[in-house]
Amino acid sequence: MAITGIKPPDVDSLSGIDGAGVILRTFDEYREMVSPYLEEAFNRVLCDSLGSITMRQADTLLSALQAGKKIRGVLTCMICESLGGALESAIPRATAVELIHAATLIHDDFVDQDRTRRNLPAVWTIEGARRAVLIGDVIFATAIETMSLIGRDDGLVVAKAIAEISKGALHEPLDHRLLAQEIESGRTIGGLYEDIIRLKTGILFGTACRLGAIAAQADSIMQEACYKFGLRIGEAYQIADDLQDVKKYLAGEPVRPEQMALLTPALLHFMKDVHPVILGLLNGEKTIIENQSRQPFIASATLMEMEIEGRLKAAVSEIDEAFLRKGFSEMLRATPLQIITMFNRA
Repeated sequence: MAITGIKPPDVDSLSGIDGAGVILRTFDEYREMVSPYLEEAFNRVLCDSLGSITMRQADTLLSALQAGKKIRGVLTCMICESLGGALESAIPRATAVELIHAATLIHDDFVDQDRTRRNLPAVWTIEGARRAVLIGDVIFATAIETMSLIGRDDGLVVAKAIAEISKGALHEPLDHRLLAQEIESGRTIGGLYEDIIRLKTGILFGTACRLGAIAAQADSIMQEACYKFGLRIGEAYQIADDLQDVKKYLAGEPVRPEQMALLTPALLHFMKDVHPVILGLLNGEKTIIENQSRQPFIASATLMEMEIEGRLKAAVSEIDEAFLRKGFSEMLRATPLQIITMFNRA
């Protein structure tokens, strides 16, 4: 499917060299090169999708959705080009990935009651909860429709991703009181965190990379390798996100019970034993991690950092052999760590 009006940059897809003869060595350099084309396509599809809907602050809403680094979509493009595919083939698929991401953010902000997104009002604070959910649904449907028009495989991959991401949201504990009761009764499922990081974040990163392989017409073995590459990056990305929250609360920032409920699966995964302060924070009896309670949280943060490193190494191992002779191999090997570094600096 061609992107009308978009001329892909002149890039040797097997050398990682742009049209000016500059060797692209980092994910961010590649992102800067392809972002204008991805953003143009994303903005156009998004506006076409929502253009007929009357919204209270349409410009503000669209600005919030259009912002962001488009990391997942850029991965789609990078995988496609690394396998010898054309950027023109990757852009529609990358756009679908970013549409899915945008819709999940709309839903997540409402569920988590976050009032801002990228320094702008969250959609639900402008449009109301009902309309925000429906706007997210429209964007999800647009992603499925766009991919179904390209091909059956693309449509199935995107539809499955949306279903899995939705399951991930259902896995997250939202009722802090109920979660506290489950912990006290010993009913908490030990493997919950693995499910959350895979479904909530890993799946979309993996799907982005699979679609890149499909765009390059790679075989099923290569598609699976690319999927696992993205999956591990996404899992590391979610752990890094949770780690930021742990560090924030260790620095003395107050914790709401609802926030602690979202973070508890990570803490239980790395602590192994339930620390009393978790229950106190879940029940609203405490609002901060006090000095005498810091050590288990510090230990958890250290284990989370080690786990991130392990997932990033696992990501590279998934594609190391497959891309050994490709010109993009050096950049691909460095990409997982560079994405997490980019996230930590944001």
